[in-house]
Amino acid sequence: MVRPFSRKAKKKPPVDSEDLEIEEVVDEVKETGEEPVDMMGQPNDAVQNTVIPFEELSIEEVAKQLKISARMVIKTCMDVRRGENVLIVCDPTTGDIGQALHEAANERSDNVLLIVMPKARHHGEEPPSPVANLMRQQQVVIAPTRYSLTHTRAIRQSLREGSRVATMPGMTNEMFSRGGMSADFSIIKQKISDLGPYFRRRRIVKVTSEQGTDVSFEVNWREWKLDDNGICNRPKMLTNLPAGKAFIMPREGSMNGTVVIDGSWESNLVDEPISLIIEDGSVVDVRGGTIAATIRQEFGEAAKRLRSKDRENVWTVAEFGFGMNPQARLFGNVLEDEKRLGTCYFSVGDNTTLGGTSAVGIHIPGVLKNANVWLDDTQLISDGEFILWE
Repeated sequence: MVRPFSRKAKKKPPVDSEDLEIEEVVDEVKETGEEPVDMMGQPNDAVQNTVIPFEELSIEEVAKQLKISARMVIKTCMDVRRGENVLIVCDPTTGDIGQALHEAANERSDNVLLIVMPKARHHGEEPPSPVANLMRQQQVVIAPTRYSLTHTRAIRQSLREGSRVATMPGMTNEMFSRGGMSADFSIIKQKISDLGPYFRRRRIVKVTSEQGTDVSFEVNWREWKLDDNGICNRPKMLTNLPAGKAFIMPREGSMNGTVVIDGSWESNLVDEPISLIIEDGSVVDVRGGTIAATIRQEFGEAAKRLRSKDRENVWTVAEFGFGMNPQARLFGNVLEDEKRLGTCYFSVGDNTTLGGTSAVGIHIPGVLKNANVWLDDTQLISDGEFILWE
């Protein structure tokens, strides 16, 4: 069988530099015989830049790929318009990405500001007050940072003032150019929207796994979040990039059982499974060797910063969701891990962004890679495979 693009035309019309980059990618596909596919199993040109190992790219080639992704974020994901106020917030670990986004945004608006803030100490830590004040004044905020700003007062205030916000916690140059960021977000948006009828009137979520997960909890089916699809083009919208998940806040106090994290925790692949023992919506014990001790210490330090009566709230199971991005990878970065099609995740800590009462300044997710997920009597995921539409 002749592969697509296997025949060359004798004459080629003039091409610009971006066309040349596309042709180089196509040539790589011909040499390897491998063609990336989308959620429906069809060839997906958008991910063909994953053929060349990222570490083999030159500095110039990395810059080109960052530029291509930055333009996609600005034009497609955020739909930046002429004259809009745009703020890019990065830290010393994401300077290249911040600069690429700044240059791309300047092609659409003259009102673009880039700020490099100090690296935070953990997810959910508030940005410096000058940064928070600036965020409130913007129509568009894009935040590629080492640690997540999603669950912060600064982001909530910015959204209330009408900003649309994209956060990218843990983003690296490689991630910004590959994997989940290379997905077709228009398809993902449609697939996530199609989930709506399956959530209707289903209020019990049950998750199990061969590793030992066995937990159930209640949800308000009207509260499922279906807008994490990569398209963030209206005021007060919030998304992570790369996007592609459906998620919800478990009804407070309703979760009981055991969750065994076998994929990743925060930004690290799990070597030894982590068991979270949950009673009435809160983690009461963490097991799993040395990493369990580290988790207890991290949440303990977060609790010390709170008033005595609020300290136990750091252990609230704040969020549950599952991935819908077929190009996302499970490789030890929570930003992409929890978006991978077939995974599910639980987050512990602050749930105020989702309407909860635990304002604790820390929010850390753990990803399950081989779980089974049911909504009442409808199974969505079987042993890490999304089966709803099979």
